[in-house]
Amino acid sequence: MTLATDSTRTIVTGSKSATPTRRPGSSRNREQLISWAFLAPFLIAFALFLVWPIVHGIILSFTDQSLTGAGGSFIGFANYAEALTDPKMWQSMGNTVWFTLLSTVPLVVIALLMAALVDRGIPGQWLWRLSFFMPYLLASTVISQIWVWIFNPQIGAANNILKAFGLEPLAWLQNPDTNMLSIVIATVWWTVGFNFLLYLAAMQNIPPQQYEAASLDGAGPWRQFWSITLPQLGPATVLILILQILASLKLFDQAYQMLGGVASDTTRSIVQYIYEAGFVSYRFGYSAAISYVFFALIVIIGVAQALISRRRKEQL
Repeated sequence: MTLATDSTRTIVTGSKSATPTRRPGSSRNREQLISWAFLAPFLIAFALFLVWPIVHGIILSFTDQSLTGAGGSFIGFANYAEALTDPKMWQSMGNTVWFTLLSTVPLVVIALLMAALVDRGIPGQWLWRLSFFMPYLLASTVISQIWVWIFNPQIGAANNILKAFGLEPLAWLQNPDTNMLSIVIATVWWTVGFNFLLYLAAMQNIPPQQYEAASLDGAGPWRQFWSITLPQLGPATVLILILQILASLKLFDQAYQMLGGVASDTTRSIVQYIYEAGFVSYRFGYSAAISYVFFALIVIIGVAQALISRRRKEQL
């Protein structure tokens, strides 16, 4: 028995039937082509603005390329050997690490206190949130000019505060003993708002039933903060520490602008030294080599933080 219809084009012969359909492979290939078409703009931008600069920088680091266009010949690991024995490079690296240590602790502690203050439900929360986060929205040039005026030795507010307490005025940005501290203070005021928002979001995700149960057991606000809030802020604290350390290691904008582009031996960061090697001394190849030494340091710090976080999670 044979049946045929134009609508389905189905052929039935005895107990067997055959229905022509599209091959699964062709449909899958079409979906893959559509997916690659959507990904293509991102992949092109990723290759042009990230992959190629990295590859080009590695190639430059093995040459004596100059900003003037001279050089460009392959010199092997000579730039890396010079960088590893360059005292100014290590001094700049030490300044960067010192700034990171000085800024990271207050940026975590102050942000935590600010978030706890707002989370307790004080009046005018919108105003507190706005005032805490507003400096983070300003450009580095604006922040630098504000604090240059505050640290002005003659008319600055910082010295007026010192005089009010009977202390001697300071040349904040001109004195090598205080210029790094001045940059740290400006940076903390500028960027603490971002960490404040992260902590506040983490606190507001803590179930309120836990605080209600603690209150019924007689726990006061301090005991609740110590026993409930702090333990559950561990993941947020790890995230903030990682982001803050990586951001502090890239110190350049505010230091360069607050000091008028003239870095001292106590404030020159590794990023500024890379800039000076490339655009002041015209040594592009050497500048690239220093940048990859610095990149290796960041990778080591990132891997160490990941291992510490992993061990902590395993212990919990």
